Amino acid sequence: MTDAAKVQNPALQQAALPVLFVLSTVHFLNDMIQSLIPAIYPIIKSAYALDFGQIGIITLTFQLTACLFQPLVGHVTDRKPMPYSMVAGMGFTLIGLVVLAYASSYAILIIGAALVGTGSAIFHPEATRLARHAAAGRHGLGQGIFQVGGQAGGAMGPLLAAFIVVPKGQASLAWFSLVALVAMLLMAWVGRWHANVQAEAKKKAAATNAAAPTRSRMEIGFAITILVVLLLSKNAYTASFNSFYTFYLIEKFNVTVQASQLMLFLFMGAAAIGALTGGIVGDIVGRRNIIWFSILGALPFTLILPYVDLWWTAVLTVIINLIMASAFAAIMIFAMELMPGRIGLIGGVFYGLSFGLGGLAAGVLGELADQTSIEFVYKLCAFLPAFGLLTWFLPKFNDTAKA
Repeated sequence: MTDAAKVQNPALQQAALPVLFVLSTVHFLNDMIQSLIPAIYPIIKSAYALDFGQIGIITLTFQLTACLFQPLVGHVTDRKPMPYSMVAGMGFTLIGLVVLAYASSYAILIIGAALVGTGSAIFHPEATRLARHAAAGRHGLGQGIFQVGGQAGGAMGPLLAAFIVVPKGQASLAWFSLVALVAMLLMAWVGRWHANVQAEAKKKAAATNAAAPTRSRMEIGFAITILVVLLLSKNAYTASFNSFYTFYLIEKFNVTVQASQLMLFLFMGAAAIGALTGGIVGDIVGRRNIIWFSILGALPFTLILPYVDLWWTAVLTVIINLIMASAFAAIMIFAMELMPGRIGLIGGVFYGLSFGLGGLAAGVLGELADQTSIEFVYKLCAFLPAFGLLTWFLPKFNDTAKA
């Protein structure tokens, strides 16, 4: 956004940072709640006499609703923006938590997981759109702040689960419905802000669309496909850590469970820092350059990781996630610039579908680990950042220092 535009719209300029921080806070709360669901698995497995297949169906139900519904929600809200829909989304999450807390059967557990997943699916596309509006032209900063909330929430969830859900039992999930209620109130405030600046946002979107160069559907589709593959490679590598890193450390270095959890927390914490840094730097050096660095730049470190000692393993995992996490904001904004009128759809695809595919990749890696070993999986995953070479095929006309 130009300086003149900022002067013409002082309300937007003043509201930008408060709105971004509120969106980031709600992103934190949303992803924290999501990460609590696996915490009850050990409890409900014995309480309901479930097998691992039934536990897997609960995860599948959550992922299908949370991930695959997001592109559909984004498509709908692109046609008719509904900022207050995020309040309804958190309402689904609140009800889902209560259902999970007091479920009396396996079928009701499935319903509760679906409700929480639906709430997440409604939240992400519209929140992505509002974060872009609130950024006042600094889209990397805006996406970075927004994503830090989600990364931190995902990291905080397991800690809260360890100290609250596991000791207090399944019913303690209902306590977190208060968190969802706070998120609903915050989203109501954001919705009101959006109503005040919606007319200005429409004018800006029209100007952006008018100024955008003409691109064929094939060209756009090819570039979006590359971006999805790049993000999938990143998420598949990250999923290998989220799912198997503690087992890898225990098996290879004979560390305690507590030590492995601490190292996992460091890995996830590095993601929050990397997401924010990548967004800010992308505003300066350009999205394409950040994508080059964020994906391919991690390759030397991932190749070395399986062959070093415990101390260097800790150091390298932090470095790897700092680098790779910086890609997400750049990839999202690059896609938004390719399709400036489809922000909700882009948010739905990249927050939903790509993460869902990353989860499926983790399942495949788990099967591979059963057939071989955890260490072999990490040696194989070390080559995933080589997909960063696909960045070469991204269009250069989008590679500006500032969006």
